[in-house]
Amino acid sequence: MSLPPLLQNRLSIPVIGSPLFIISNPDLVIAQCKAGVVGSFPALNARPIEVLEEWLIRITEELDAYNQANPDKPAAPFAVNQIVHKSNNRLMQDVELCAKYKVPITITSLGAVEAVNDAMHAAGGIVIHDVINNRFAKKAIEKGADGVIAVATGAGGHAGVLNPIALIQEIREWFDGLVLLGGSIATGDAVLAAQAMGADLAYVGSAFIATKEANASEGYKQGIVDCNADDIVYTNLFTGIHGNYLKPSIAAAGMDPDNLPVSEPSAMNFGSGGNTDAKAWKDIWGCGQGISAVKEVPTSGELVERLIKEYNAAKARVLAA
Repeated sequence: MSLPPLLQNRLSIPVIGSPLFIISNPDLVIAQCKAGVVGSFPALNARPIEVLEEWLIRITEELDAYNQANPDKPAAPFAVNQIVHKSNNRLMQDVELCAKYKVPITITSLGAVEAVNDAMHAAGGIVIHDVINNRFAKKAIEKGADGVIAVATGAGGHAGVLNPIALIQEIREWFDGLVLLGGSIATGDAVLAAQAMGADLAYVGSAFIATKEANASEGYKQGIVDCNADDIVYTNLFTGIHGNYLKPSIAAAGMDPDNLPVSEPSAMNFGSGGNTDAKAWKDIWGCGQGISAVKEVPTSGELVERLIKEYNAAKARVLAA
């Protein structure tokens, strides 16, 4: 399918940078958008709620100024992630602010609520919902989402267990709208592979953690550079929802990453760290399986340049085959 109008001729490569809890901030989002990929951040990263309005003003004004100065190569639009879960008591306040500043793209997670979709549609935006299986994808579209993000096995943070080929194939059997694929995508080759499977855009997260603009500790960034897929642990211990985390951060919190207990399903919990004082996301570092492609800590613009070069080279190889 063709991309929604707000994305057409705005991307240097078909990529949305996924919202990273704690890590995504205005510096990262603005740099991503200027480099030609959609930058995003979770609304809950802006605390207290007054900070969210400050962030929206800054991002909107800086991107508007950039677009006026670069009319032939405007920045990509930005997105805000809303955690649509009963534990988020800020949800509708955050949505109202995002509607006020006409946020172009809303990414919803952990639930689909028609009121959120309606509010952002009324503000002229689109809504895409992240899902881990075909059943959740159907529910999201039924409730008014414009597209879905298929979060496959190997994705950083909260992730599913389905193979990306199977997940995309099932969604494409009935849906010809906007589909993203996330999970272990950290190279331009993987972006092209996502499109070959049937996705319109790739959803890239962990590689952006190890960039200069990201609000992650130097240890976290270096951990991504040093580690590979064997260093990723899939567990529900830390939030009650299964996700992927860097093994060294679990060990540093005093736990055996190879012998973690299983948590009972629970409400979303950002503060649990098992039987230690470690905090999920802050001390226990979310990360996907694609990180072996990350060899350094570049700027976001430099990372996007690498992805573009790899993407174009992969296309050339396919055409030459």
